Amino acid sequence: MNAPNDPQAPPPPSPAPPAPRRGSREGNAATHRAAGIVSLAVMGSRIFGLVRELVFAALFGAGKLLDAYLAAFQIPNLLRDLFAEGALSTAFTTVFAKTWEEQGKAKAFSLANHLLAILILFLSAVCLAGIVFAPLLVEMTSFGFHAIPGKFELTVRLTRILFPFILFVALAAVAMGILNAGRIFGLPASASTAFNIVSVVLGVFFAYTLEPQRDLRHPSFGEAAVYGVCFGVLLGGLAQLLIQVPAFRRIGYDWRWDFDLKDPKLREIWRLMIPSIIAGAAVQVNVLVNGMFASEINGGRSWLNCAFRLMQFPIGVFGVAIATVTLPTVSRQQARADLDSFRQTLRHSLRLGLFYTVPAAVGLAVLAEPLIRLIYQHGRFSGWDTHQTAAALEAYTLGLAGYAGIKILAPCFYALDSPSIPLRVSLFGIGLNLLLNLLLVKVLSFGHVGLALTTSLVALLNCAQLFFALDRRVFPGGVQSWLSFLWRLAIASTACALAAHWVAEVAGRSPLPTFPLGSTLLVAAAVAAGALTFFLFARALGLEECREALGLLRRLLSRLQQGPGGRPADGAR
Repeated sequence: MNAPNDPQAPPPPSPAPPAPRRGSREGNAATHRAAGIVSLAVMGSRIFGLVRELVFAALFGAGKLLDAYLAAFQIPNLLRDLFAEGALSTAFTTVFAKTWEEQGKAKAFSLANHLLAILILFLSAVCLAGIVFAPLLVEMTSFGFHAIPGKFELTVRLTRILFPFILFVALAAVAMGILNAGRIFGLPASASTAFNIVSVVLGVFFAYTLEPQRDLRHPSFGEAAVYGVCFGVLLGGLAQLLIQVPAFRRIGYDWRWDFDLKDPKLREIWRLMIPSIIAGAAVQVNVLVNGMFASEINGGRSWLNCAFRLMQFPIGVFGVAIATVTLPTVSRQQARADLDSFRQTLRHSLRLGLFYTVPAAVGLAVLAEPLIRLIYQHGRFSGWDTHQTAAALEAYTLGLAGYAGIKILAPCFYALDSPSIPLRVSLFGIGLNLLLNLLLVKVLSFGHVGLALTTSLVALLNCAQLFFALDRRVFPGGVQSWLSFLWRLAIASTACALAAHWVAEVAGRSPLPTFPLGSTLLVAAAVAAGALTFFLFARALGLEECREALGLLRRLLSRLQQGPGGRPADGAR
C-alpha cells in the first residue's frame, strides 16, 4: 500500500514515530489495514498448513503412523508455543517496541543481538537434551501408545529427528518481533507459509525417496515414509527463519554475534517471561493432559489434530492477525502513558476479533461434516475418520471466540506490566481442564469429543476472566455498549448459520454432489451464502466493523486493479 501510515513501510530514523491515536476513526482504520495485511498473509499460511495436514493424512490415514508423527511433533511444538511464540515472543516484542520508542532503534537492535546469541546457545542445549531424553518424554506424554506394537518406539525415533525444530522457530519468532516493531507485518506473517510449503514439498519428496511406490495411484506408505516427512518438516522450520532475514535491511538491522548477559533490557525480558512461561506452561499442561487421554484412543490424536487445523484457520487469520498488530501498538501507547488510546485500540481489536470469529464458528459447526469430507477424505483417510473428525470440530467451534479473545487480551497485560494476571487465569485453567476431562471422557465416555469440548469451555472461561480482570483505566467500554454489539452480532451470526445450513441441505439433496467437483461447489455455495447473509444482516443492524471490512475489501480490489506504482494493471484499463 501507498497509503499514509502503511504498516509495511520501513520506519524513519530512530526514534520511531508515534502511532496514530487509535480513538479516532483514522486510527481504527490503520489498525484494520494492518490487521488486514496480516490476515491475508496468515490466510495463505493457514491454507498451506491445511494442505500439509491433508497430504499427510492422505498418506498415512488416522492411526498408528499419523498418531506417532503428531505425538513426536507435539513435544518440540509445545516448546515452540511456550518459548518461541508464547512467552519469549510476547516479552521480547513488548520490551523491544518500548526500547525503540524510548531509546531509539540502535539500542533496540543491540538488545536483539544479545537475545539471539543467548537463544542460539541455550536452545542448542535444549535440543541435545531432548534427543537424549526422548524415550522419557514420549513415556510421559503418550504412554497409551504401548498398546499398539511398535507405536511407542516409532514415536521416540521421530521425536529425536524433530527436536531441532524448536531452535529454528524460536529464532524465527524473534525475527518476527523485530520486523513487527519496525511495522513490517506481511512478510513475518507469511514466514509460516514458507514452512508449510517446504514441509509438504520436501516431506512428500523424501517419503517417496525413502519408500518408492510401484502404484502411484494407490500408494501404501510405512515407517520409512514417516521419517521422510519429518525431515521435510525440520527443513521447513529452517525456511521459516531464513525467509525473514532479507527484510532486516528495510529497517536498518544488521545482525551480529554479541553475547552480553548484562544488558538491563534482558532482565526486563526475563522478568516478563517468567510469569508468562508459567502461564504458558499451564496451557501446555492442558495440551499434554489432553494428549495423554487421546493416546489411549487409536486415531484420537489424528482426529483432534485434523479438526483443530480447521479451527486454526480463523484463529490465525483473525485472532492472531489482530493480536500481532495490537501488541506493538499498545506497548508504544503505554510507554507514552496514552491510556485513552490504549483503551480505544483494545476495544476496537476485541470487537474486530469477535466480528470475524463468531460467524466463522457457526459456519464451521454447520458445515463440519461436508468440510471434513471435502478436505480430508482422500487416500487412507476413511469415512469413519471423517465422521469422528467432524464431531471434534463441532465441539471445538464453541471455543473459537474465546481462543481469539485470549490472543488479543493476554499480550495487553504484559504491555501494562501485569503478567501475574494471565498466570493466575492459566493456573485456574489447569484444574478445570483436568476436572472436565475426567468428567466428560472417563465418566460420561464422550471420548475424543469430550477432549475437544473441554478445550473449548476452558478457552471461553479464561477469555472471560482476562476481560473482566483488565485495569479499569483501559477497560474497553461499558456494559450497554457491549450488550448492544453482542446481540446484533448474535442475530447476524444466526442468520449466517441458517443460510449456510439451508444451502447445504438443498444442494446435498440435488444431483450436484455426484458430479466432479460437486462437493467443492456445494461447500463453496454454502460458505458464500452464509458469508453474504452475515454481512447483509451486520450492515442492516449497524455494526461499524462491517463498514470497515467492506472498505478494506474495496481498497484491496482497487490496489489489485491499479497494479504497481498506482497504474492500472493489465486488463483493468
